[in-house]
Amino acid sequence: MQAFLKGGTSSAAAKEKTQSPGPSASGTKSQKGKDGKAKPVPWIEKYRPRSVEDVAYQDEVIAVLKKCIQGSDLPNLLFYGPPGTGKTSTILAAARQLFGPELFRNRVLELNASDERGISVVREKVKKFAQLTAGGSRSDGKPCPPFKIIILDEADSMTKDAQSALRRTMEKESKTTRFCLICNYVSRIIGPITSRCAKFRFKALATDILTSRLKAICEAEGVSIEDAAVDALLAASGGDMRRAIMYLQSASRLCGQDGTISQSMIFNIAGVVPEDSLDQLISTCSSDSYEELDKVVKNVIFEGYAASQILEQLFDKVVNMNTLSDQQKAIIFEKMAHTDKCLLDGADEYLQLMALFSTIMQQSCHGS
Repeated sequence: MQAFLKGGTSSAAAKEKTQSPGPSASGTKSQKGKDGKAKPVPWIEKYRPRSVEDVAYQDEVIAVLKKCIQGSDLPNLLFYGPPGTGKTSTILAAARQLFGPELFRNRVLELNASDERGISVVREKVKKFAQLTAGGSRSDGKPCPPFKIIILDEADSMTKDAQSALRRTMEKESKTTRFCLICNYVSRIIGPITSRCAKFRFKALATDILTSRLKAICEAEGVSIEDAAVDALLAASGGDMRRAIMYLQSASRLCGQDGTISQSMIFNIAGVVPEDSLDQLISTCSSDSYEELDKVVKNVIFEGYAASQILEQLFDKVVNMNTLSDQQKAIIFEKMAHTDKCLLDGADEYLQLMALFSTIMQQSCHGS
């Protein structure tokens, strides 16, 4: 536990001064406190891209933003795609390059729409900031655009009324303010807003991109990791770079300075259900005994594994089961969808898992 809570080592910091990893050259500088000691910084912030060139795999978006930065102009933007693909990092990097470090805080307003998504926020915070005049110039002499940027993260959780009010603000303050809306589901953004924005889809990161970035971080931090553990990070994160880096940092703190990160360590941190437990659940369904099924399901829950994680891993297992027909698999998948919906609504995990595995038992033992 002490190793987990302890900050970065001096040897890793010294290595960072002489070697710049792939994720970000300017993001490896350690912050210092009043006592002169380096503050421990989360790796997701430490290796966040500081320029649009550092953003990985989003070639079309980067090409457009480079031209916009050269011309000191931006349209209203709408970024959408899976989590952990660099949407927020991209617009923050572009804003830093446009305004410089001196004007960045005064010219950029970042709001998380999932926390503040009502119409009152649009009328008060967003509208007031949009009406302010953009002034000042960069100390380095580079041209500074005469507008501000408002970043609305998780905009797909905004209410329809709030989005309608935002549309009007985007119209009236177009000369002094640019908007960047970030979301996972573009279908939840109303049409009048999407028609006023340049839309960019962020693709899920490729396996080789994730692998190279993770290995670059390990090299910069002096962390030893097995190849199987890197594959485990890719599987557990599901293409989410942010989640993969968080798992990597947690594992590095747990194994200590001289330890090596293993595959089992990554799976334990990520809460991945062991294959043995899943196989036991499936084999119990073939026994046609509800008493045995009750014991096995309770054991899995008592181990602390999330029901949603069990569903995610069970899907691949059922797809590859040769003992079930396509019709039986379809019935099981329909039940899995219903179970997932009930879990999201806050239903009891034990009851939902028992109902799901009872369906699997019924199809395995008595299905046509």
